[in-house]
Amino acid sequence: MRKLSLPSKDLYKYLITALVVAIPLYPKFPLFNIPGTYVAVRIEDFLIAISFLLFLPLFIKEFKKLIKNSVVRSIFIFLFIGFVSWVSAVFLTKTVVPHIGLLHLLRRGQYLSLFLFGLIYVRNFYSKGFIEYIKKVLGLVVGFSFIYGLLQRYISFPIVITQNQEYSKGIALRWVTGSHINSTFAGHYDLASYLVLILPIFVTGFFVFKDKGMKRFCATISLMGYWLLSSAVSRISIVSFLVAGTIALFLLKKYKSIMIFGAISVILFGFSPGLRERYMRIINVVKDKLVLVGTVYAQEGIVEDRSTSIRLNVEWPRAIRALKKNPLLGTGYSSITLATDNDYLRALGEVGILGFSAFMLIFINIGKACHKSLSLEKLSTYEKIFFVSILGGVVGILINAFFIDIFEASKLATSLWLLLGLLVGILGIKNNQ
Repeated sequence: MRKLSLPSKDLYKYLITALVVAIPLYPKFPLFNIPGTYVAVRIEDFLIAISFLLFLPLFIKEFKKLIKNSVVRSIFIFLFIGFVSWVSAVFLTKTVVPHIGLLHLLRRGQYLSLFLFGLIYVRNFYSKGFIEYIKKVLGLVVGFSFIYGLLQRYISFPIVITQNQEYSKGIALRWVTGSHINSTFAGHYDLASYLVLILPIFVTGFFVFKDKGMKRFCATISLMGYWLLSSAVSRISIVSFLVAGTIALFLLKKYKSIMIFGAISVILFGFSPGLRERYMRIINVVKDKLVLVGTVYAQEGIVEDRSTSIRLNVEWPRAIRALKKNPLLGTGYSSITLATDNDYLRALGEVGILGFSAFMLIFINIGKACHKSLSLEKLSTYEKIFFVSILGGVVGILINAFFIDIFEASKLATSLWLLLGLLVGILGIKNNQ
């Protein structure tokens, strides 16, 4: 009998595909929970672990070359400072439970490992049609998310979220009138942020491709994404998406398309009563605050925006107190509870100024790598679209991080680092680095 053999190039291609597809689409049902934590081991953890084992020989083989990459060095510096912060939190400030703090550190290392997977894959196996292939795979992911969101909305398909300890056990919920659509994600913010990152690829493609088939494909996926983004009802993500799409089109010098994109977006998002209501709530809060300041009299019944109030009065001050306790290293991962709703303040509170600076250094070095290719001269059409869209999407994610702990959201974080690894790898090849 002839032995079945799979070329290593195809093996790694299918592995990358599995990561791109399974992580956002498989609902967050836990296989088992870790006692005393919100952390659960899920199927995607095993997929990432298998990927790690398969990429490890390539990583060891190319370590000397990889470590010369400024982004890779930044990642290792960030993780090292996170470890030092954990030691400080355990033995000096005594602000974390040792094993829980270590689990949080390892989780961040797991997310960032996806960057290495993408980078190593491109350096070893990149081919001309790969980005076109990934674009189609991402389109299928958005399409499936759309279908699952519709089924949640109209046929009561299960929703699995991890917004508190009880729900994180894998309790299946149902959509109720007035709630948000999560699709296969752990929360509506996760879904919306994922779309901020991915959707510009298809919006930009619609304005760039001449082929009618590709235009229809991009238009279809874009409309699906618009419905999901509207149904997620994340105010900041709408703004971030508009910024992301504008940046992508601007870099491609599609100036007229920016106006069309903006007009279409305002019209389509305007059909969402949930979005209209949430934006009006912000407007009413600001208006009442201005009236209060103008009259200098306290008014009863003043409108408050609940999510904003929680951030300003509870979560953000808690992170600032942690930073004051240990400005350089913070009080350790897991020390300021589950949410801060500002990832920058969370980083400052947990790993201090050193950890925050190291984390931002990763993005600074990614920005430097992107800057070398802004002329787009060495890139194919698919590569151009991928480059400007991911770049715009990352800017959108960085905006979201002011109001969401987005880099701790596993589905978004792993997808983000994987795509950034692919992008940095492609730019390195094009710039002969």
